Amino acid sequence: MSPRPVLAQRVSRFGTTVFSEFSALALKHQAVNLGQGFPDFDGPDAIKEAAWKAIQGGVNQYAPGTGAKDLRNAIAEHSQRFYNHAVDPDTMVTVTSGATEAILDVILGLVDPGDEVVAFEPFYDSYDANIAFVGATPRYVPLRPPDAEHATWWFDRDEVRAAFGPKTRLLILNSPHNPTGKVFTREELEFLGHLCAEHDVKVLADEVYEHIVFAPAKHLRAATVPVLADRTVTVSSAGKSFSLTGWKVGWIIAPPPLRDAVQRAHQFVTFATASPFQAAMAVALRLPDSYFQELTALYTARRERLLTGLRAAGLQAYSPEGSYFILADIRGYGFEDDVAFCRHLVTEVGVAGIPPSVFYGPEHRHLGQRFARFAFCKTDGVLDEAVRRLREKLPALKR
Repeated sequence: MSPRPVLAQRVSRFGTTVFSEFSALALKHQAVNLGQGFPDFDGPDAIKEAAWKAIQGGVNQYAPGTGAKDLRNAIAEHSQRFYNHAVDPDTMVTVTSGATEAILDVILGLVDPGDEVVAFEPFYDSYDANIAFVGATPRYVPLRPPDAEHATWWFDRDEVRAAFGPKTRLLILNSPHNPTGKVFTREELEFLGHLCAEHDVKVLADEVYEHIVFAPAKHLRAATVPVLADRTVTVSSAGKSFSLTGWKVGWIIAPPPLRDAVQRAHQFVTFATASPFQAAMAVALRLPDSYFQELTALYTARRERLLTGLRAAGLQAYSPEGSYFILADIRGYGFEDDVAFCRHLVTEVGVAGIPPSVFYGPEHRHLGQRFARFAFCKTDGVLDEAVRRLREKLPALKR
């Protein structure tokens, strides 16, 4: 009798994440790491001091499973303040260990084996894994880069319609989008909302980059669009807005029946999130408007800094409307695909990017092979050194 496989089938096709692989490669070759999307600077001192005070004050035991009351109140206040979105903190909010856990909870709570989930490509990689974990089937629709007829990334509406069917249970909508930087418009959200209403489909709206949006684009919370209001679970987190990704504090906001479905999964995934960090995040969400304005200004300047540098190095870099990533077209450098290009970049040029083809399903993976992704959530000195290395060595590879 042959031995049974060690790995369960649900995880057998997943290897080490591309982020771990390229971060390790960057460390080995002392490359400037513009790959994994975490800031190389800390968030505000006031938030860190609030966490310290909470620890010293004895806020160290389990929080309620739905989240600390003060943080749930702060999430509701933040929703009203920025989006005029009325949220009941007691029936519509659950606090999670980061947005990644929240995404899993939503899919566990709303999707059954055999269901279908529609998502746009390129996608955040946990979407694909979580769909597989529940035994559902993904239906991916590619976002297309700007062209002569489209000023921003866009989708083919016929392709979206074709992705919906009788088994469709959930649409995953990421706006601002990682990694294209697309910010979905009201008209696009209404189109998707009517399609979801027609097929009785729920929506997971991943909005973790909600405060990193560049004028003239404006983030619109999907749940505030009337046709989407009753069917949308909003996911967000503190990591991106407050540069504290390691704290892993996220949350979901949803109408009570949907929140109940997500909460039923959350209670058996992590049950509760670190109590002192929850106390600190309540402080963070109540920071004055000036903090959020300064965050936008900081990332606007860094976006322009890296865009200018990538273009000076010879890359066709697309300007994002939101998030802190830039996709650049790498065709013309003679590499087989984006993975080969990014490996050469880190080992020979000394700059780490991420090959985005891993954020596509098999059918459309070739579309991602023409790009490399670079993160600009880094200090000016780091961005400048990356640009210096690219300008020095990249033009010689052009064919």
